[in-house]
Amino acid sequence: MKKRIVLIALLFLASIYGYSQKEDLKDFKVGLVLSGGGAKGLAHIGTLKVIDSLGIRIDHIAGTSMGAIIGSLYASGYSGKQLDSIFQRINFDDILSDNTPRSSKTFYERENDEKYAVILPFDKFIVKLPSALSRGQNTFNLLSKLTLHVSGVNDFEKLPIPFFCMATNIENGQPVILDKGNLAQAIRASGAFPSLYQPVLIDDQLLIDGGVVNNYPVDELREKGMDIIIGVDVQDDLSNRGDLSSAPEILFQINNFRTISNMKIKSKKTDVYIKPNIEDFNFISFSAGNKIIKNGEIATKLKLTELQKLAKRQRGKRVPFYKGKTPDTIQINRVYFKGLNKYTKSYAVGKLKLKTEQKISYNRFLSGTNNLVATNNFDSFTYKLVHSNEDEEVGYDLYGEIRETNKTTFLKFGLHYDGLYKSALLTNFTKKQLLFKSDVLSLDLIIGDNTRYNFEYYIDKGYYWSFGLRSRYNEFNKGVAASFFLTPQELAIAGVNKIGVKYTDLTNRVFVQTQYKNDLALTLGLEHKHYKVKTETVLASSSERERLFDNSDYVGAFSNLRFDSFNDKHFPTEGFYFNGDFNLYLYSSDFNKNFSEFSALKADIGYAHGLAPKLSATILGEAGTLFNAKRNRSFDFVLGGYANNFINNFKGFYGYDYLSITSTSFLKATVNLDYEVFKKNHIMLSANFANVQDDLFTDVDFDWLAFPAYTGYALGYSLETFLGPIEAKYTWSPETKENYWFFNLGFWF
Repeated sequence: MKKRIVLIALLFLASIYGYSQKEDLKDFKVGLVLSGGGAKGLAHIGTLKVIDSLGIRIDHIAGTSMGAIIGSLYASGYSGKQLDSIFQRINFDDILSDNTPRSSKTFYERENDEKYAVILPFDKFIVKLPSALSRGQNTFNLLSKLTLHVSGVNDFEKLPIPFFCMATNIENGQPVILDKGNLAQAIRASGAFPSLYQPVLIDDQLLIDGGVVNNYPVDELREKGMDIIIGVDVQDDLSNRGDLSSAPEILFQINNFRTISNMKIKSKKTDVYIKPNIEDFNFISFSAGNKIIKNGEIATKLKLTELQKLAKRQRGKRVPFYKGKTPDTIQINRVYFKGLNKYTKSYAVGKLKLKTEQKISYNRFLSGTNNLVATNNFDSFTYKLVHSNEDEEVGYDLYGEIRETNKTTFLKFGLHYDGLYKSALLTNFTKKQLLFKSDVLSLDLIIGDNTRYNFEYYIDKGYYWSFGLRSRYNEFNKGVAASFFLTPQELAIAGVNKIGVKYTDLTNRVFVQTQYKNDLALTLGLEHKHYKVKTETVLASSSERERLFDNSDYVGAFSNLRFDSFNDKHFPTEGFYFNGDFNLYLYSSDFNKNFSEFSALKADIGYAHGLAPKLSATILGEAGTLFNAKRNRSFDFVLGGYANNFINNFKGFYGYDYLSITSTSFLKATVNLDYEVFKKNHIMLSANFANVQDDLFTDVDFDWLAFPAYTGYALGYSLETFLGPIEAKYTWSPETKENYWFFNLGFWF
């Protein structure tokens, strides 16, 4: 009996020991869930760095919004340290605002961005607000580049680490699990924060940020068979009344009611729950990225004991980290598009500037995608680069998906003030595809101290010859030196130094234009101009109400050659600029009875270069001359003041008031130093020099080595705003000992 009892006991102990051995040998599956939270989600990188240092193998990742972005990159093979390095180099301002490089825009699109402060879709006489501030194209481009090495993976379960993310179907409010398809597009949809990024269309579902319905998909991850789940929560806590001082903060608070309530339940379902300290940061605190990442590390190290035990219990090895890098050059062999109806494949490929089966730089490829998006003919452009075959050296096939815009009518607005045109409110009506797929009709109405308008109809054929019609009306009043218009005898009788003059200009043009890339354009055309110059200060007789100096119709031809690679119109830090005009006037109604055929040639040239991270210099040269012009002075070159939208041959010149210096020829040089003391805050130091005299370039006695006759200097402050630059400039000239203040508000138009 005793022997039987001992035998049973031994068998029982052996079974317990065997079970314990099996338990010890079990390879626990570890899942990682990362919540959304905008910039606060950078704390996930800190957590991943600690996980890597402990050698923990992650078997499945789930994420929402920023958690989806960080999680997908980790799932595709990057280490925590690599992600830290990547995010240190990202310009988040460009990502959030979806800034398209100026070089990717046509001249027409540049004028849109550099003239109008607000652009609103207009349909059936109803003004509509944009669906979001950003299309998210820069975000998509970045994610596509970072995930290029796994671009051939359609099933996210087959990534180096299996992955899925959450999105929200905006039409029915249901959560959507994204675990297949285009990885970059999926994680962009998961992070499409409402009002900031436009919704993303995937499989006929219109998707927005997954955090709206499921910001912490721990249950979905557990269903993947995970034994242990590590979770990182970067959601906000509820704000108190003192912090609820704006509409966005109140909207965030309302959305947080549900997510914070859900997190109380979900946090208990998390085996290792990590809550970084993010209370001092908000959704867009990307400038504090280093601190947020550090806080993620600190919070994770508080769970160090639990994580170390977990690492010891794992038996299998983790997947090696991705050691490659995005190639500097790629070759695209074939191009496929889905969604093109109004536009042809050749149009899209032309905008992309792709030449198949030729190697191009990756940056050039990204520039091409920006060119396509910058046309504003498409609501979105997503793509996938897939290896043409198993040989990676052969290159890629491009699979693009385009959503053509249905928005063809727009209302645009601008606001401006300067010392010449004074206050002005701009309202624009734009209609695309009026008669043809590639045409644009635009009408600017400018109401203020001086009424103006700009009308244009343009058929854009890209790099072929395009056709256009343009009409512009301009007027302004200004006091000018009386000697410009009065004879010495009239000056003696009038006894005045200045007279008030009103300039009125109506110019109509018909032209053809061809464009090379986006920076160079050649324009040829015919022009009609009605030019009227009058004063009420000095009259020829007491019976007159006004005195006319010119009131003629001119007919002629013109040409323009323009090259502009400045990276910014108002504050360039790199690039080259050239603008050359030639006008030939063949006929005039000849108000002053002194017309004969004459021409005008003028050109501007500039170069910008960054001298230091916040300091840049721009050098500008300008010249102009009239050929065979008689002295009615209507088309003389007139210098003075500060403005960027002069008509005819008027030019700015620091140190002198508007319209102070006049002659048939001039040569001018300007040097600008721009120091960006704070972000979008510029201190400007400028100097300009000029020689101005009749027939300057044919005067054999002119001393070109002498110091210029006219000089002026300026010290200014400029602030970049959505309305355009706000500027104040103090200018002074040593010749006249006079100083002038010039103020400007908003884009020039």
